[in-house]
Amino acid sequence: MPSIPTTAVLAGEVAQFGGIEGLQEAVETATGPLGLAIIVVYSFLIAFVLPLPSEVVLAAPLDLGLPELIEGTLIVLVSGLGKAAGSVVAFRLGHGASGPVVRRLRESRYDAVEWSERRTVSIARQYGYVGLALALSVPFFPDTISIYAFSVLEEDYVKFAAATFAGSVGRLLVVAGLLAPFFEVL
Repeated sequence: MPSIPTTAVLAGEVAQFGGIEGLQEAVETATGPLGLAIIVVYSFLIAFVLPLPSEVVLAAPLDLGLPELIEGTLIVLVSGLGKAAGSVVAFRLGHGASGPVVRRLRESRYDAVEWSERRTVSIARQYGYVGLALALSVPFFPDTISIYAFSVLEEDYVKFAAATFAGSVGRLLVVAGLLAPFFEVL
């Protein structure tokens, strides 16, 4: 079984992009096939190590020469796949044991982690994998917390990844729909 990269290794990779801000900027300016790869990496990382919202991927211009609807669809699908893969890593790493990112969020002045964990566990118990997808469909909230909180209750990697994919796609479609009247999104 291949080893999973440590948080320290991933943090080093993020630092090469110029830190979190540099990584977000890379996503916001991502173009071409490399842009799709940047979106996958960003989405992968936010699933288990970076407490950042995923909606930033919608800002990527891509410029693949395809109709905007197709490019927007590619962004949503690629982001969903990256987040699904990252959720499996979070599932395996954490399986209920939150890492340094969640620990740092716990120490912040906001009680978002405790509230999110309680809500996510409650939703998961009531609705199962559909509950995870629903929790991840909430716009502008970091997925890392919900994914780690949900991993306490579940055992099936494939269903976990599928629910994460569905929630990620759902969230991006909700945000794109809300922003569409104001911007050229999807």
